[in-house]
Amino acid sequence: MPTVSIIIPFRNGEKYLEKCILNIQKQKYDSWELILIDDGSVDNSKKIIEKYMKNPKIKYYYIKKENIGVGRARNYGIEKSNGKYIMFVDVDDYINEKLLKKLDKYIKQDIDMIKYKMKIVKKDAMYMASGPVFGITNGEEAFNKLCFKDKYLDSPSLYLIKKDFFIKTELKFLENVYHEDFGLIPQLILKANTILSVDYYGYYYIQTSNSIMRSGNYNKKINDKINHYNNIINKLEEFNLKEDTKKNVKIYYTNSVISSLGDLKKEERTEFIKKITKMNIIKNIKINNLKQLIKKIVLKININFYLSLKDKGEVCRK
Repeated sequence: MPTVSIIIPFRNGEKYLEKCILNIQKQKYDSWELILIDDGSVDNSKKIIEKYMKNPKIKYYYIKKENIGVGRARNYGIEKSNGKYIMFVDVDDYINEKLLKKLDKYIKQDIDMIKYKMKIVKKDAMYMASGPVFGITNGEEAFNKLCFKDKYLDSPSLYLIKKDFFIKTELKFLENVYHEDFGLIPQLILKANTILSVDYYGYYYIQTSNSIMRSGNYNKKINDKINHYNNIINKLEEFNLKEDTKKNVKIYYTNSVISSLGDLKKEERTEFIKKITKMNIIKNIKINNLKQLIKKIVLKININFYLSLKDKGEVCRK
C-alpha cells in the first residue's frame, strides 16, 4: 500500500499533463501513487497518459459524464486512493521533488493534517506565500493561528491529509459549486486532532489571469460563497469550539465573502452588497482595537470604499 496518494483532477489537460507526471515521478520518496481523474477530456490527454501507464504507481480514471466539476472529481479520487495520506495537486502546478521526503517524519507520527508552504509563480517572478509555522497542536488552535495570517488557509494543495481522518469526518468536497475548498478545508482543520505547519515551500502555484472570480458566472460564484458562509454558521455549534474560536470562524468567513466582492466589476457588486448588508454579516467583525473599530465603521458606511482601501493595504484583516 502506498503511503501517499497524489490526486490530480483535470479536464483537457494535454498542455500540462506530461510535465505534471514527470514532476511526480521525480519525487525523492518511493511510497506514492498518482491518481489521475480525467473529467471528460476531449483533447489528447489520454494519449499522453498512455505513455506512462506501464508504471504501476500511476492510476488513470476517465469519467464519461462530461465536466462533473473539481469537487466531484476530487471525491472520486479519494474513493479510488489507497494511500495512508492524500494530497491534491492541480494539473498545471508542480511540487518540490523533496516535498514528500521532507514530510515523511511527520507522516510517521500519524498526524491528521500536515501543512506546508507555497511559492506563487508568475510569468516574470516568484513569490513566497507567507503564513505561520507551528508544531503539533489541535485543529481549533491551528485554525486560530492560521485564520488571520494565512491567505491560503483553504487551499487543499497545501496539506497532506490522513485518509482515515478525512473519512471519519464524513466531510466531502461539495459538488457543482464554486469555492468548494473554502467550504471544506476550514472544517477539516477544526475537526483535526493533530495538525502542524512546517516551514517548507513544497508547492508551486502557477498563477494565471484565469482567476475563478474573474471569468464566468459571477452570480453563481458569489452566491456559492455566501452559501458556504451560511453552511458553516448554521453548523458551528456542532464543532464544540470555544467562544473565541467561534468568533474567529465567523470573522474569517465574513472577511472572505467581503473580499470576494473586490474581484467583481463595480456594476456586478451592487446586488451582492445589498444581499450581505441584509444578512448583516458585518456584525461578525469584532472590535478589540482602533483599527478594527475603523474597519467596522467603514464597512457599515460603504463597502465599496472599504474594498478600495483593502486594495491599497490600508485595512486590517481582522
